[in-house]
Amino acid sequence: MLKFGAASGRQHNSDGSHTSQTPMRFGDPASYDEQRQEMVELQLRRRGVHDARVLEAMLQVPRHEFIPEEFRAQAYEDHPLPIAKEQTISQPLIIAISLQAIALTGSESVLEVGTGSGYQTALLASLTRQVYSAERHPELAETAERTLRNLGFSNVQVSIRDGSQGWKEHSPYDAILVSAAAPSVPRSLVEQLADEGRMVIPVGPPHTQHLLLVRRNGLTTTTETVDGCRFVPLVGAEGY
Repeated sequence: MLKFGAASGRQHNSDGSHTSQTPMRFGDPASYDEQRQEMVELQLRRRGVHDARVLEAMLQVPRHEFIPEEFRAQAYEDHPLPIAKEQTISQPLIIAISLQAIALTGSESVLEVGTGSGYQTALLASLTRQVYSAERHPELAETAERTLRNLGFSNVQVSIRDGSQGWKEHSPYDAILVSAAAPSVPRSLVEQLADEGRMVIPVGPPHTQHLLLVRRNGLTTTTETVDGCRFVPLVGAEGY
């Protein structure tokens, strides 16, 4: 387990396929702040993201720090980007939609399934009290942990594990955010939700899924569709 010291409908893709609506730019790194503001205003706010805390977090967290050097000039473009182990960093819009749907207030203990680059982890760390993030690829977990630590995030723990089965030791969670598509909602994740907890998870076959919002109320759950989406598959005992 990696712990941080004191020093994070439409069709949206998270698997690398996309149709970009923004011209490709290869700007000077000094323009990253300006590009991030443009991302928030044009890609998010104008397309229906209205949660002020989510917008502020995405304005502040430097997405380019989580992207491999060869793709960094595209950091704020309107599409996903490849990272190591054939994974992706999701399109900014689908991340914002997911964060908005889960309705975080700042006091939550949150489980993230799929640390990936660590970018969404950093956003969660900005929006909640504590983040527990599960990642099955050691290389991704270690790189994300290093980036998060360098950026000063201290309220995150990353564990190398099968995220489809959650992280029972720290449950129950007020919220769970899953970054890969499952064939169905994993029972273990539902069981690890607190009463009145929320989970956002993509569910469906590999080529097209629905982003679902699952709410737990005692022993029952309700599910609603947030949007259409396309994510890489959730690999594990309760995934693909």
